[in-house]
Amino acid sequence: MDILATARERGQQQQLPYAGALSPTEAFSLLQNNPRVRLVDVRTNAERDWVGRPAIPDAQHAAVQWSLYPGGTPNPEFLQQLAQVADKDDVLLFLCRSGVRSRHAAKLATENGYANCFDILEGFEGDKDAEGHRKTVGGWCRAGLPWLGA
Repeated sequence: MDILATARERGQQQQLPYAGALSPTEAFSLLQNNPRVRLVDVRTNAERDWVGRPAIPDAQHAAVQWSLYPGGTPNPEFLQQLAQVADKDDVLLFLCRSGVRSRHAAKLATENGYANCFDILEGFEGDKDAEGHRKTVGGWCRAGLPWLGA
């Protein structure tokens, strides 16, 4: 089955307010040789600088903060910044640290006319393990997908 069809089916089953949801591995596969697919990294600039980012072509990677560092206040320019890096008919894959902010971003983008918004489940680092560490439970890094370290 086609990756997007699987992601859309997942979205319907979970009654998501956006097109669907992908595993990190599905997202990485979809990004291969698909120039109309964009990964929208909604983590803070500090997270990308200090933790790293997916190793994908710059043309497919867009950094649009959902919230600002320090303080975690909502980014009032989110939609304007998204419009600068993506067209409304692009397939947009939203990524954050663990999959929470990306869901909010996909929902807001969908409400504002972006028809193909998908959440990347588990995020870049995944949830914390029993010792409070990330990158061991789920996420892009745990899946062994390529990334550029800080």
